[in-house]
Amino acid sequence: MTTHRLDGTGSPPTWGGLRGILDAVAAGTLGVDEALAALPLLQVEHLGDFARLDVGRALRKGVPEVVYAPGKSDVVLAAITNTFVKEVGLALVSRLTAERAPALEAAVRAAEVQARTSSTETDVQISMAYDVEAGIFEVIAPWYVGPSSGGVVGLLTAGTSDIPLAEEVALVARHMGCVVHRAYDVGVAGVHRLIEPLATMIRADVDVYVVVAGMEGALPSVVAGLVDAPVIGVPAPTGYGLGGDGTAALYSMLQSCSPGMLAVNIGNGVGAGAAAGLIARRACRRSADGEK
Repeated sequence: MTTHRLDGTGSPPTWGGLRGILDAVAAGTLGVDEALAALPLLQVEHLGDFARLDVGRALRKGVPEVVYAPGKSDVVLAAITNTFVKEVGLALVSRLTAERAPALEAAVRAAEVQARTSSTETDVQISMAYDVEAGIFEVIAPWYVGPSSGGVVGLLTAGTSDIPLAEEVALVARHMGCVVHRAYDVGVAGVHRLIEPLATMIRADVDVYVVVAGMEGALPSVVAGLVDAPVIGVPAPTGYGLGGDGTAALYSMLQSCSPGMLAVNIGNGVGAGAAAGLIARRACRRSADGEK
């Protein structure tokens, strides 16, 4: 791995990511002006000729990068994942199949062992978690500290088949510091199931709702007609026959007459989670400013 300047020239000193720069400043081996000059260099990490990683996204936008596994070889996926762990302390992977998960886990552990041989911190390990149903893989370094407060997100699904997409939403929102309240399988085929969990979310003063629905995609419109917060609809590619690929749900959400509702593209749980996290974080910040 080679670190380059943003203009693509030179190979400046590598300080081991943002944490390395801060540690060097704290130790007195790096001046403040040098640190300020080095910070922009952290924005892009070049991996061979196949990836330019935006390792500064979470710092710049407050939204963590999520690596999309399909279309990447095991070697490439492992290199990208390990780079995010090293530079950011957090790596999130989506759409990872059960067949590929063991190879990625082994590659992450191998990189950890290699890093620990040159470190004095041999008693701590990175943590990994894999949700086989949702295809979500998380790697967290022991030194990583995520956002502590990011507002409240209400997360609902119309059916059980929509849960994997909902968990992508939750993955992103959680790593933006949000509290996530879940209520699954509360669709319009038995709309009375919605009443109790939605009332609980309203009492919890949810900042934004994300509603995942396949079939005809009606649930987001119902929710948007009942709450006083923004509602993000996520069309799920679940259903029978014509429109069962999510297009029927998407059209329904785009044509909704419930004010305050918007929709992301079919299956875009990551995008919905990022949007919800940004809304909830801003609401939380406004609330905190108002209390001062």
